[in-house]
Amino acid sequence: MLSYILKRIALMLPTLLGVLTITFVVMQFVPGGPIEQIMAEARAGQGGDTGGYKASRDLDKKQVEELKKMYGFDKPAHERYFEMLAGFARFDLGKSFLQNKSVWELIKEKLPVSMSLGLWTFFISYMISIPLGVAKAVREGSRFDTLTSALVLLGYAIPGFVLGILLIVLFAGGSFYDVFPLRGLTSDNWEELSWPARITDYLWHLTLPLICLVITSFATVTLLTKNTFVEEIRKQYVLVARAKGLSQNRVLYKHIFRNALIPLITGFPAAFVGAFFAGALLIETLFSLDGLGLLSYESVVRRDYPVVLGSLYLFTLIALVVKLVSDLLYVVVDPRVQFGSVGK
Repeated sequence: MLSYILKRIALMLPTLLGVLTITFVVMQFVPGGPIEQIMAEARAGQGGDTGGYKASRDLDKKQVEELKKMYGFDKPAHERYFEMLAGFARFDLGKSFLQNKSVWELIKEKLPVSMSLGLWTFFISYMISIPLGVAKAVREGSRFDTLTSALVLLGYAIPGFVLGILLIVLFAGGSFYDVFPLRGLTSDNWEELSWPARITDYLWHLTLPLICLVITSFATVTLLTKNTFVEEIRKQYVLVARAKGLSQNRVLYKHIFRNALIPLITGFPAAFVGAFFAGALLIETLFSLDGLGLLSYESVVRRDYPVVLGSLYLFTLIALVVKLVSDLLYVVVDPRVQFGSVGK
């Protein structure tokens, strides 16, 4: 087991290095870097009544060179690359070009929003998906199974942002009811509220975004749960257990449950982390929630390279560690799995 873990950790390094290297190289050829972004913002700040090129004339070659020196673009690409790797090795993610803050500080500012969306989505989805999947497996082929499958697939087919727009029109001051807020996780007077009122206000703001994320996220887990339970129910050991006179619940929860949940439990860490590190950009934008998805998108659009590379490094590292944890969970859940024993 220890040798397997060490091998996996050793493989993480070239994977992480490859992701960073490819991204860094691509960035060198993408037009419109940070200097161009600053020049464009300066041009916009000068107004459109001066011919459009006044800002470009004001930012003469000397000023452009000063900007390049400030952001490190006066150095060769390979030198900047190795400086980036040296910083990442110390977990120094650098400083944003455009926001004058460290990347760590920006991530910490945005993380509460993404965690609120991701963790609630994850727990609610699993709380619905696993019981529903088990119920569908036990009643396979019934009217309940057919109807719930249709509803689950319908929810999965509706894009989250389309559902979000519909909910806004219906319940957030669109054309019908003005029940739910449209901005932030809390109201402006949140600090003045009592703790029960704060909790209510927080959940009130989360209701519509969570509906969008949950409805479009639990279909996969529901169908996976159903299919794994159906597969286990048809195996020989289940027939033997029933032949011994064991009750349906005892067979289901004592003999089937552990084996059927192996794919779900081993995928638990990846789903847990992925819930708040991916996939909520459109929902965050739609409901004015300033989270990690919006930060990453804006950083790419504005060519804020330290934020792009720093967040990519952090998220890739987390994904690799979570993948290792998922593999190790196979041993915990199913002792029959022994890494490193094949071929011995």
